[in-house]
Amino acid sequence: MDNMQFWKTMDAAREWAAEGAQQLGRAAAGAAETVRANLSAGAHLPYGAYRASADFLREKLGDFSPEVLMILGSGLGFLGDEAEDPIFVDYADIPYFKHSTAPGHKGRFVFGHLAGKRVAVMQGRLHTYEGYTMEEAAYAVGVARLLGADRMIVTNAAGAIREDLAPGDIMMIRDHIKLFAGSPLTGPNVAELGPRFPDMTRAYDPEFCAVARACAAELGLPLQEGVYMFFPGPQFETPAEIRAARILGADAAGMSTVPEVIAAAHCGMRTLGFTLCANMAAGILDQPLSEQEVLDAAEAAREPFSALVRACLAKI
Repeated sequence: MDNMQFWKTMDAAREWAAEGAQQLGRAAAGAAETVRANLSAGAHLPYGAYRASADFLREKLGDFSPEVLMILGSGLGFLGDEAEDPIFVDYADIPYFKHSTAPGHKGRFVFGHLAGKRVAVMQGRLHTYEGYTMEEAAYAVGVARLLGADRMIVTNAAGAIREDLAPGDIMMIRDHIKLFAGSPLTGPNVAELGPRFPDMTRAYDPEFCAVARACAAELGLPLQEGVYMFFPGPQFETPAEIRAARILGADAAGMSTVPEVIAAAHCGMRTLGFTLCANMAAGILDQPLSEQEVLDAAEAAREPFSALVRACLAKI
């Protein structure tokens, strides 16, 4: 090979190498875009996503670190408005966080002080019926745990199954039933948050339940207790489904709470849960169910419900 041919060959090799590098760069960019698309489409969220959300919130919060995460259900977000020195953060602004679309849910965090505790109040939660995965519905729990919260108070509005319950009753949740497929822990375990197989025996902390009983007695408020059953919704349950739930031992039926409680157990957070019986479940009364009666019941129970939750918060 003469010198001219040699340099032509070298030039061609350099061009092939440059083209190869460009192709690798395009492939890497494409892979990164695929990861982002998968995350936005609801693929499993890695630990890095939780960290990114928590780091974003830390920049907003400065030295403030929440002790208690409060997740408030339909029509119950008013408790967040009672927080002192509030810092508001919309879910839409938080990296990897999904939006809340359900009626009666503002879709924002309120960080502040309530009943002597540093709280992170979710004014509105995420539901699987909004199109989110179980993990996305419970995502805020892991983020709050990274911010420092080690306790959780969760509330919901639900349909009463047990016939001695009535609209307006407050039921402390002792346990729950979830028979439907899916879990917020499905997929690779986020070991930085918790174990692969978390125990659910004490998902609703017995000591916190004792605190709730004592607080209700001090306030002179009747407090029911029972088992909450998760239904995915968004349609209300059928009368036959409610009869089946009663046979299984459920006292109230709703479309939330369970994903967050599972995630809290995974993270090692202690949980206290309350259900506001907003209506009688399907088939108990000869009348259709409506979303408006849920919101109306929450408004009617505003004062006693707020008093009970604040009293419990001060003592957990």
